[in-house]
Amino acid sequence: MNNSAVPRAQAAESEERTRDRVLSAVLEHGPVSAAELGDRLGFTPAAVRRHLDALSRGGLIEVKMVANSATGAGRPARKYVLSRQGQSKLGNDYLDIARGALSALGSIAGPDAVTEFARQRYEDMERRYRPVVEAAGASVEARAEALAKALNEDGFVGSTTVVGAKAAHSTMLAVQLCQGHCPVQQLAADFPVFCDSETEVFSRLLGVDVRRLSTLASGGHVCTTHIPVGRTKSAVRDSGPTAGTRRVSINLQERP
Repeated sequence: MNNSAVPRAQAAESEERTRDRVLSAVLEHGPVSAAELGDRLGFTPAAVRRHLDALSRGGLIEVKMVANSATGAGRPARKYVLSRQGQSKLGNDYLDIARGALSALGSIAGPDAVTEFARQRYEDMERRYRPVVEAAGASVEARAEALAKALNEDGFVGSTTVVGAKAAHSTMLAVQLCQGHCPVQQLAADFPVFCDSETEVFSRLLGVDVRRLSTLASGGHVCTTHIPVGRTKSAVRDSGPTAGTRRVSINLQERP
């Protein structure tokens, strides 16, 4: 090896290590912007974008367009999350451990124990989100928007879209709540009770029966929940997970 080849090899190795640091930071903090990554890692904006472009070309990360979590106004920001390929590159040990633990729980204590585990996990989400949603008032549309913002703060890339505004009957008016990222996506593919429990929490928080149209876990591009806003609401008076059981429809229309 000639003298000039050694520095080139060292530079390439250093570049790869730096790229792995960026990838790990996207895993830990995603959805995250290039500017946020630069601040966390101490890199210049140009350096961060160079690595992000390379990781994107390699299929290791994906771009999510995220609305302003505080106001919802302005142009959506570009945020980065790991792709499935990126998660595989960093290793699936954590996922294998979680799968094994839940499988063992189901074998030892029965499937109801897994359901209870998922229910408790999302009841914690419900307790944290309820004050935010309640502060939005009685309007289901406003509550859905507040829920989307709360999901955004937790990295779920939440957004809402009004549908049926031009329909002949007001009962057709609805909001579609979308989530572009799910931290338990692969786990929920094996244990769909996680999706079911989340949907039930949304129904209780919003005070209406909701319908899940698609999930990332089942191969959808986003998780989409259909929320009717043009019909009589009764459960807005509910105060928590024990206030009553609402009917939740799980109707996955998007498959791999």
